[in-house]
Amino acid sequence: MRSHEWVEQNEERFVSWRREFHRVPEVGWTEFVTTAKIVEKLEGTGFLLHVGADAIAADERLGVPDQEELDEAMLRAKEYGVPTALLDKMKNGTTGVVARLDTGRTGAHTVLRFDIDGLPITEATDDNHLPFKESFQSTIAGNMHACGHDGHTAIGLAVAHYISHHQDELVGTFTLLFQPAEEGSRGAKTMAAKGWLTGADYFLSGHIGIQDREIGQIAATTTGFLATTKFDLTFTGKAAHAGAYPETGKNAMVAASAFVQNALAIPRHSDGTTRINIGTLRSGSGRNVIPDRAALQGETRGQTDKLDTYMFDEVQRVAKAAALMSNVKANIEVVGHGMTARCDDVWVNRLTAATEANPFVDTIIPTLPIGASEDAAVLMTDVQNEGGEATYMIFGTPLAAGHHHPSFDYDERVLSVGVATYIDLISHYMNSVTRTAKFFFAVHFFLIKNGKLEQSNK
Repeated sequence: MRSHEWVEQNEERFVSWRREFHRVPEVGWTEFVTTAKIVEKLEGTGFLLHVGADAIAADERLGVPDQEELDEAMLRAKEYGVPTALLDKMKNGTTGVVARLDTGRTGAHTVLRFDIDGLPITEATDDNHLPFKESFQSTIAGNMHACGHDGHTAIGLAVAHYISHHQDELVGTFTLLFQPAEEGSRGAKTMAAKGWLTGADYFLSGHIGIQDREIGQIAATTTGFLATTKFDLTFTGKAAHAGAYPETGKNAMVAASAFVQNALAIPRHSDGTTRINIGTLRSGSGRNVIPDRAALQGETRGQTDKLDTYMFDEVQRVAKAAALMSNVKANIEVVGHGMTARCDDVWVNRLTAATEANPFVDTIIPTLPIGASEDAAVLMTDVQNEGGEATYMIFGTPLAAGHHHPSFDYDERVLSVGVATYIDLISHYMNSVTRTAKFFFAVHFFLIKNGKLEQSNK
């Protein structure tokens, strides 16, 4: 069966998987149900599955929720029917799955990454929002798949099933990373640290949407990855009666307010793009109480790692100054960190050639800017540092609303576009001899051409 016919025959299955994951959006390090569903759907495929602490380096995690939140998510997972034995493998928030299949035939080692986490966003509940209208909206209050990771997970599973069903026609090794905690730039480094990228020849990943585009449009490469630092900042002061003894209090909210105003006023850098955002601020317990605590969540971004460092250094300076002005203490903790990345240009011609007969693909765009941070940058860079080649694609789709919005949604036909694209690349470029072997063939040809080696006529 031709690969595209296989995609056509399984389109409804991809959509069903997407909707199943959409109903259970779990934020980073709490993806217990999601991980269990991935494992369930990969059983019997021939992939060797690694779960929890076997899949990630737990000590490398950042931004792990507190024990109360983890326990609540574990309890919810039990209610959703996740087996206790599987939950034990994910205790303390060691989520995620790595699936590896060795065809037993010499060939390239290809790593594909699919992110699986949701966002702390309350999903829209109106009939203009397809998930609500079709009754597959979030079942977890305050959480939502508002960035397309439900679709990425479904695409990853589909690619795994294709490899499984066609492994006799393929060569080399395939490693599929179902990565937790992409949001907040926290999960990729834990998989890299576990060694899954060692010896990788190719790395592939991508994203649904980003820009409002037509179905069938694909960007072969992506530019504009921003380095980022995610931080939690806490100001600690002293509570007091606001009417009777205000002078004895130390107002943490005042410090936090000063910090927000001045942090957002940090001068942008002339060397390139810089960003800062303060996403949450929580403080106070009553109208007549001097607030003794204020907690903020924020992030910096930069066009380069150096520019992001500049922004975060300024954040720390402003936090210290704000604390001094209000005579309170400040504590800042880095809970996520992402780096810049580049795609290898060779993927433009490769994708164009690979998808030439692909009925799901209309237009190959050489490159599009992402204008944001992406945790895959860590994985891409690791592969490239060892001589491998990497790209991050963008799969076009009309968007009902922007990413990280309560009404975010996409055209589900993009799932088949993504699956067919990965399959074509696997068939054209990964289903061949290793990069090392190619190098030796090239050297062999060079020596013959230059009279350094006698060519056999056999």
